[in-house]
Amino acid sequence: MSFFFYPKSVAVFGSFKRGAIAYEILRNIVEGGFEGRIIPVSLKGGTVEVAGKTFEIRERLDEPVDVAIIAVPANIVPALIDEIGPLIRGAIVISAGFSEAGNIELERELVEKAKKHGVRIIGPNCAGIFGVHGKFFGSFEVRVRPGGLALISQSGAFGGAALAMGNEEGVGFSAFVSYGNAADLNESDFLEYFADDENTKVIALYIEGVKEGKRFMKALSYAASKKPVIVLKAGKSASGAKAAASHTGSLAGSYEIYRAVFRQAGAIEVEEMEELFDAAKAFEMYPKTGKRVAVITNSGGPGVLATDKLEKLGLEMAELSEETVQKLRSFLPPQCSIKNPIDLIADADYERYRRTIETVCRDENVDSLLVICVPPIFIPSEEIAKAVIDAECNKPLIVNFMAGELVRDGVKLLEEKGIKNFPTPERAAKALKWLSLR
Repeated sequence: MSFFFYPKSVAVFGSFKRGAIAYEILRNIVEGGFEGRIIPVSLKGGTVEVAGKTFEIRERLDEPVDVAIIAVPANIVPALIDEIGPLIRGAIVISAGFSEAGNIELERELVEKAKKHGVRIIGPNCAGIFGVHGKFFGSFEVRVRPGGLALISQSGAFGGAALAMGNEEGVGFSAFVSYGNAADLNESDFLEYFADDENTKVIALYIEGVKEGKRFMKALSYAASKKPVIVLKAGKSASGAKAAASHTGSLAGSYEIYRAVFRQAGAIEVEEMEELFDAAKAFEMYPKTGKRVAVITNSGGPGVLATDKLEKLGLEMAELSEETVQKLRSFLPPQCSIKNPIDLIADADYERYRRTIETVCRDENVDSLLVICVPPIFIPSEEIAKAVIDAECNKPLIVNFMAGELVRDGVKLLEEKGIKNFPTPERAAKALKWLSLR
């Protein structure tokens, strides 16, 4: 399916009036820097100007392209697929009004026409796709920065919100796909594809329900054997399951069955959107870790909160070796607490943080480090961020700089070096929990 995410040519069908869906998708493709051929198609013809470029709108597609993006009324989509089928490899059907609205026969006809020509379909009733490393933004959702997360979403609106939240959280994406009604390609196809995509480090999946249970379990197991798969399941409650059925026409089924499948396949289930991105951030940085954690902080309270959360999650506070304790005592002020969590006290500077991180990292009893910084107004957060960056440590290091404006510049410096910040001790602790599950 690489032609979907790394296409060399695309045709967009629909209205190109400013604000129309087809226009917005065309604008996203152009502004996103797509380097292949772009062909707008509408029976009205004419021209359209987007991002300083003028395109001729063709009345019909008259040359082969990899992908067609279709945003026309649902009732004419099957005939359009039949017409352009010999010229395309895949179609992304944005149009709604199919099985989710009770028009099951119309959706069946769409699939039949596509199969007749060997065309693969994403959708209908979807928000489109991104192939971020291919500079292909075939959706009307907000564009994202390149990275390692592939987001598969049954819901287009959830996907759009998640992309925006990912931008806020500093997450980089390899791809995004909203697959809607899954009339042809579904979550299992995308799990298998991204499992083998070299630009994808971690897969996030939002599902309400699946249509092919056995195939889903096989695909999920395959993907989870290759890279981390984070799952957010909606429709867990009875009312939520009914809502999911009316949303995309999928049966949500028993949540207990889904939960068992996730565990058996080796996927990591999260409860909230925030957790999905925290897990993705952790796996973008590190493949896995053990359960023994050392906490380094300049404030006792957040250190205690982190300790409570780590132990509640089933992780262990690492027992520092005597050699490590003696080394820390040799350079830390006597007021500092050498026990884990290690409290460097409020005036901890670059040197104190860097030396402590390096010393603790060398301890064979430590699998990972959680570094907390609540900077006083007389020590810039960038100074502590630089200590984290410069410290020689080959173990997973999760950072919690708090809070808000006080640490903004430090967090920016960390992110420039690929180090993600977790804004609370509890979220940082959860990140280590997810890493320990691999």
